[in-house]
Amino acid sequence: MSTSSHFITTLFSRTRTPLTPECHSSFVNNLLPALFQEPTTTIRLLDSDQTPSILEARIVSIAPQFLPSSRDPASATTIAQFEKSNDVELVFQHDTVFRQNKRLAVFDMDSTLIQQEVIDEIARKIDVVDQVSAITERAMNGELDFTTSLRERCALLKGVHATVFEEIKQLITLTNGVADLIKALKRLGYKTAVLSGGFAPVTSWQATQLGLDYNFANHLVVSDDGTVLTGEVTGEIVDAEKKRDHVRAIAAKEGILLEQVLCVGDGANDLPMMGVAGLGVAFNAKPKVQLEAPAKLNSSSLLDVLYLLGYSKKEQSELLSTPS
Repeated sequence: MSTSSHFITTLFSRTRTPLTPECHSSFVNNLLPALFQEPTTTIRLLDSDQTPSILEARIVSIAPQFLPSSRDPASATTIAQFEKSNDVELVFQHDTVFRQNKRLAVFDMDSTLIQQEVIDEIARKIDVVDQVSAITERAMNGELDFTTSLRERCALLKGVHATVFEEIKQLITLTNGVADLIKALKRLGYKTAVLSGGFAPVTSWQATQLGLDYNFANHLVVSDDGTVLTGEVTGEIVDAEKKRDHVRAIAAKEGILLEQVLCVGDGANDLPMMGVAGLGVAFNAKPKVQLEAPAKLNSSSLLDVLYLLGYSKKEQSELLSTPS
């Protein structure tokens, strides 16, 4: 029986400028030996053969060990110092058969699939920005749980025309790379889903626009005559735990192992679903969320998720250019 451990480390230049020879050398000769026991390393350049800003290291360690992580005190300081001194970011994964054999991709909506926070856009439109901000601050300070804060925000929408979401849709822009990422994932055979603590009129619209297989969000009550919002929420509340539960349920329904699931989000309420996935990615998230997430990705394009799945820039281009 083999006692070795197999890992993948993806190294990103934060500015996407070419990695320096010094960074490359320090990565292979200093960082990896500090994190892994007598590692044997194979390097693959992902975005350029000449001036790479992203590379992947396949590592075999001679003994069983845990995955290095910014959450692990034993390796956190070493990782943080290397990232800071070289202006890079590192993502560590187990090198298993499931890495390029994932079959379900699940996304948060606000500030992940789309660039906006829908509740903030509505607040600006109906002039309740200060009230929404006060509720958000209380929630961040731990004074309110998600369900209570959601109900308080929704109460501010009482009397708002039910057509407000049609107006909000005109303000929404996809995050860079989303359309191509979904296109690539579908060509790879993935099932796709959006899970949001926001509002169903927007998630269902996004699911239709992008061709997603599943969407779950919160449902607002509309007056009997269908003209205005009552300020109430009906049905299940899609909070952090419910997101995690939906990931498990979708995977079970589709016959997909959790190791074959990719979850991407930006908030603390995305951490539980990231935690049950084979790969959980905090995308452009707040520092605290990045520290607690299994993996982080700070990028102008969500398409960069494909690098974490092991697809080079050339392979991504071929995937996207292949006829459906």
